[in-house]
Amino acid sequence: MRRTPAPRNASVRRAVGMSAALLCSLALVAPVSAHPGADPDPSKQKKHVDAQIDKLRDDLADTNAQLASAYIALRTTQGRLPGAQSALTQAEAAASRAQTANAIAAQELEVAQANETKAQDELAATTKEIRDSRGQVAQFAAQIYQEQGFGELDMAMTSTSPQQFADRIALIGTVMDPQGQSMVKLATAKASQTAQEDHLSALRADSEQAKRKAEATLAAANTARDKATAAKAALDALAVQQTQQAAAVRAQSVAENARLAAAQVESARLSGVIKARAAAALRAAKIRAAANRKAKAEAAARAARNKKKQQQSSGSSGSSSSGSSSGGSSGGSSSSGGPLSAPTTLGWISSEYGMRFHPIQHRWKLHSGRDYAAPCGTPIHAAAAGTIIESGYNTGYGNRVIVDHGVIGGVHLTTTYNHLQRIKTHSGRVARGTVVGYEGTTGNSNGCHLHFEVYEDGNFVDPRNYL
Repeated sequence: MRRTPAPRNASVRRAVGMSAALLCSLALVAPVSAHPGADPDPSKQKKHVDAQIDKLRDDLADTNAQLASAYIALRTTQGRLPGAQSALTQAEAAASRAQTANAIAAQELEVAQANETKAQDELAATTKEIRDSRGQVAQFAAQIYQEQGFGELDMAMTSTSPQQFADRIALIGTVMDPQGQSMVKLATAKASQTAQEDHLSALRADSEQAKRKAEATLAAANTARDKATAAKAALDALAVQQTQQAAAVRAQSVAENARLAAAQVESARLSGVIKARAAAALRAAKIRAAANRKAKAEAAARAARNKKKQQQSSGSSGSSSSGSSSGGSSGGSSSSGGPLSAPTTLGWISSEYGMRFHPIQHRWKLHSGRDYAAPCGTPIHAAAAGTIIESGYNTGYGNRVIVDHGVIGGVHLTTTYNHLQRIKTHSGRVARGTVVGYEGTTGNSNGCHLHFEVYEDGNFVDPRNYL
């Protein structure tokens, strides 16, 4: 019987070792935490990895689309590697078990076939023995017939003396003994033949069963070996894919660093512009406040002088009118919210202001605004009245509009609207709620969202402080 060759465990182990080495060599990124031992269910592992990838997309909302895509693809592949490794390990173990079962079945078949051959030889020997015994019995029967049935007995009966009779009877016994033995041997052989034929039939059934089992185990071993080979090929393909994707991430990271450096330069420039405007606006506000205070003081002094003159002119008339003092309520509007309105009420807040660890650059970076996720094309409104001081395309921020709101509550406020699909209002004065553009994903963005920033006296602040 043909035996299936053992699985190529050595080559499989080499492939596993190569993949493990590739995983260890990727110092650029940390793999998705999908441990194969944590949950053996592949579907649950996939859900876990998908959840991590979804969170990763949010973390990379303000990252260049090419870099984000390359990194997410790499992390997805890394998330699939533990499952592929587990599949290979299971397939290899199944192939080994199937090979062992096939070897045992082959041995059982050999034993069954050997027993069948032995039983066939024993049956042939018994058949020959029966054939020989039948020949002896036939010869004995012929002799009896030739001697008219009982020649030896007649010889004994014609004895002339008792001693002669006894001697002849003993002689007849000696002659008849081999013939009796032949008869007994023939009967025994025939009984053995019947038993051996039954035994041979049972052994043939055993051999047939062992043959079917051996064929089934051989097919199972071949199938298991094919699965192990396919699992090895899948793991090898993932390893190659991971290497290519890691190279793409490294290349995009270099470009991203250049973009970030340019963005920092642009941010410093814009911050300088806004700070200069803030300083000028605050100085003007202080001058206006001082002038207002001076004008109020002069008006109060005039009112006091006029009142004194009126009192002097009235003399002793004593008719003093009790003027009603109009205290007038000071204070402005008491709105339920802050001085700024949300730029859009659609969608959801996908990311708040604050420090964020960049998963690719491996460094903490300020997320300088608040992200509003909504479909591309959603109208974006000015948060308050003001003047558009800049609008246009920026490498990092994409299509951007910057609005100077002047001094509000003693501080200078500026808002920016970034990653717009297109700009509607490019310059001039805007009122609160004016549509300045439409939500998009231009610049360093990998999904439709608005990155909304607030500057207080030229410095980033949390937009929630003024909403």
